[in-house]
Amino acid sequence: MARKSSRTLWAEKIIEGKNTSTAAHPPGPRQRFAGHILGIDPSLRGTGLAVVALGQPSTLCASRTLRLGPALPMAACLGEIYKAVADLIEEWPISHVALEQTIYVQNFQTAQILGAARGAAIAAAAVLGKPIFEYPPLRVKQAVVGYGRASKEQIAGMVRQMLHLPERLPFDESDAAAVALCHAHTWRRT
Repeated sequence: MARKSSRTLWAEKIIEGKNTSTAAHPPGPRQRFAGHILGIDPSLRGTGLAVVALGQPSTLCASRTLRLGPALPMAACLGEIYKAVADLIEEWPISHVALEQTIYVQNFQTAQILGAARGAAIAAAAVLGKPIFEYPPLRVKQAVVGYGRASKEQIAGMVRQMLHLPERLPFDESDAAAVALCHAHTWRRT
């Protein structure tokens, strides 16, 4: 029997409809999400953040890319990520926080850095008592574009269309908005 690649396994898992977020999603009729979601595309030097209000129509309330220069030490970057997430949660009536999982990285050091950036964002949301949901990149792309191998340009274009924006967002911000939209499309009330 041939071994399946991790990409094949993830694709099968998503096609089967199994959710990999940290919160349970029981089967049953799906109720439309209403409220504000903070989407996060975590990275040490370029974290994307987007607040999306779901309703008729859904709107982008705020977005930004947290750009942190290479001269800034890692600990300071993590503090800035924490602060940016906390500031958005305090500024907007955030119901849920959704962020992109790290699935595949080139090496161990990159994995540690991405994990630390994700940890800073998750910690800010957790300290402020917000429910946190995580989605693999393939799932986000499928939910927003309909294709798990969609390019950043395709994601930005669909986010622009879905949120009725006059122009495309920068990639980090459109990725964050896509995570929020993915959560809105897949979340079920418990």
